[in-house]
Amino acid sequence: MQQSVCLVDDDTDLRKAMKQTLELAGLIVSAFPGAAEALALLSPDFDGIVISDIRMPGIDGLTLFRRVADFDPDLPVILVTGHGDIPMAVQAMQDGVYDFIPKPFAADRLVQSARRALEKRRLVIENRALKRAAEVAGESLPLIGQTPVMERLRQTLRHIADTDVDVLVAGETGSGKEVVATLLHNWSRRRNGNFVALNCGALPETVIESELFGHEPGAFTGALKKRVGRIEHASGGTLFLDEIEAMPPATQVKMLRVLEAREITPLGTNVVRPVDIRVIAAAKIDLGDPAQRGDFREDLYFRLNVVTLSIPPLRERRDDIPLLFSHFLTRAAERFKRDVPPVSPAVHHYLMSHSWPGNVRELSHFAERVALGVEGSLGQPTAAAAPTGATLPERLERYEAEILKEALRAQRGDVKATIEALGIPRKTFYDKLQRHNINRADYADRTSAEKPGR
Repeated sequence: MQQSVCLVDDDTDLRKAMKQTLELAGLIVSAFPGAAEALALLSPDFDGIVISDIRMPGIDGLTLFRRVADFDPDLPVILVTGHGDIPMAVQAMQDGVYDFIPKPFAADRLVQSARRALEKRRLVIENRALKRAAEVAGESLPLIGQTPVMERLRQTLRHIADTDVDVLVAGETGSGKEVVATLLHNWSRRRNGNFVALNCGALPETVIESELFGHEPGAFTGALKKRVGRIEHASGGTLFLDEIEAMPPATQVKMLRVLEAREITPLGTNVVRPVDIRVIAAAKIDLGDPAQRGDFREDLYFRLNVVTLSIPPLRERRDDIPLLFSHFLTRAAERFKRDVPPVSPAVHHYLMSHSWPGNVRELSHFAERVALGVEGSLGQPTAAAAPTGATLPERLERYEAEILKEALRAQRGDVKATIEALGIPRKTFYDKLQRHNINRADYADRTSAEKPGR
């Protein structure tokens, strides 16, 4: 974005000198002898700043500032003052003037003030554009983005949403796979039916079949009454199976039958029940790659792979990060009943330089911390955590350990919150703590220690 300076001064020689100083510093300058001419240029969409003398015939600098503030209080105005005007300028700064520069002044003083004001204006303009884009995105939030890959993904979703075709969604942890599944349901004629989600990696093998297919009383020890399974509950709507790569092999066989025949047999009965479902499955690995697929059945993969949607990680669509962050920051501020904080240059730099391994989920949590003002130094574990001579596996192990410790510190040892922030299953979390010899209790706030069943 090419910004400009609106310079106003009735002193011809001083105006020319200031214009030359700013242009030599690489800034674009439009100079005017009076405020009336400048006001014809200015509007809420003006991407630059105003530098004006205070004492001028007709409309003076203070009046110019007030008129600018009437239509855009976020447009920075810098006032150039004579010695006798300093008390007046101090009052003006309390009223919202960005800066005042007393005469005589060094060229660097003018340039530095102008650059700081231009940076503030750039952030204001960018935030406004992001807010407008978020409003236009509407119901597809937070699956928003202006990059071509996201435009194509939304177009594909709308194209296939009202069909009954089964869909496989591929994407890294936290990339928004459930958002895609929810949109497919909401945009389809099944929207009035149930959207039933099940994380296949979160349930033990002894429970998942009962959850999916349901059971009759006495089907197994503890089965005291009839239970309608997730598949039957989703009849007329959509069944979303997240982390399907973790589904046990025995359950995969039964799931293949469901996909082919659209019928189930609950545990403890031979009665076959028809179901009218659309299945959306999600995986964080490439099921098309035999090396990654492991013991996941090839025939089940091909049965699911009627349509595959791939969600790119944030690091491959960095231009969408500010837009997503603006949405999450606004939502977090509303949730915590706080004003939306301005996006500082440090936050903007972090947004565009961080690799975001946790993708959209990690970005959302970061926005919440910024909204609360507890983000701190914006630092991440660095190579200092691993000696230079360490092998790549050793360095990755140390880096993973630092991420776990940082997450525990941020969540004060709260297991549920830490698992959500990291976007990993509970069992994986505890396995990693054991492997890295990390004691969760060392990070726990005693009021937020894990409670039974939490």
